[in-house]
Amino acid sequence: MSKVCQISGKKANNGYKISHSHIRTKKKQNINLQNKKIWSMERKQWIKMKVSTRVIKSLTTIKI
Repeated sequence: MSKVCQISGKKANNGYKISHSHIRTKKKQNINLQNKKIWSMERKQWIKMKVSTRVIKSLTTIKI
């Protein structure tokens, strides 16, 4: 399974880890994905999705 939010499409971010001596090594910042069961109004059933925590906070305004 890929590490992408199924609603917002967010994915990992690339960056550098910088040591005290300023040596840069590449690192990956993954998003905080959670497995969540969401009620679908259109299908009238529960759907299992991988969503980010930011989307979970705003699920009351999203209609799936």
